[in-house]
Amino acid sequence: MKIEKIINNNVVSALDSDGTEIVVMGRGIGYRVKHGMEIPKDKVEKIFRLENPGIVSKFRNLLTQMPLEHLQISTEIIDYAKNVLNRKLNQNIYLTLTDHINFSIERYQKKMMFANPLIREVKRFYREEYLVGEYAIALMENKLGIRFPADEAASIALHIVNAEYNIQMRDTIDITNLIQEVMEIIRAYFHMELDEMSLGYERLVTHLRFLAERIYCKELLDGEIPEFSDIIARTYPEEYQCSLKVREHIERVYEHYVTDEEVSYLAVHIRRVHV
Repeated sequence: MKIEKIINNNVVSALDSDGTEIVVMGRGIGYRVKHGMEIPKDKVEKIFRLENPGIVSKFRNLLTQMPLEHLQISTEIIDYAKNVLNRKLNQNIYLTLTDHINFSIERYQKKMMFANPLIREVKRFYREEYLVGEYAIALMENKLGIRFPADEAASIALHIVNAEYNIQMRDTIDITNLIQEVMEIIRAYFHMELDEMSLGYERLVTHLRFLAERIYCKELLDGEIPEFSDIIARTYPEEYQCSLKVREHIERVYEHYVTDEEVSYLAVHIRRVHV
């Protein structure tokens, strides 16, 4: 790899074998070097391959304004998330989470911390991602001596979820609110509390997460088998009617269409928490 541009003493951009621009991190990797020089392999700590030139440009600009330690912390959090979640994350998270981490540290130093209004929902619906967030704030306390509140763990968790869904952060927030609202509809319809520690609840949350993702990615299930919906409606009439109320809510509030097949599968999952 040859140096294309020096970002700072610890980060440079280069071109890979396909001619695609990449960002390379390593302590001292950009010190006293010039355009076109070969990058020593023993100095390479991390290579970032982002999705498009616009994102690469924003990432480069961000890195000129922040300490190497903030980038290293963000990278360690993302690597940890990939390992424990075992899910593919959109590569743009290197830009979005690094920017968030850097800004959070700046706000902490200026005593400008804010509460996260979705912390309860994040803990309920994104438990694994929230644990990554807890790891992140423990890491920052260990590396920087900064003790963030639990709200920051929830904020980091939302960035992880956002990278899983591969959608915009505002859509991730809408999805989180949507799941909470669906749970409220189910509680109100059956006049019951839901056991958040039960397997049925866990399965329902997982189903709603994937349902919401399909809605926002416009990849809804639609097998076009009307008999399936008829069978579910006859077998679980109350749960099916509740599921219809959920559909009406989603279409009215979020203006997203929900198919008959999705309604039927949701009814099956509602049955698991209702019995």
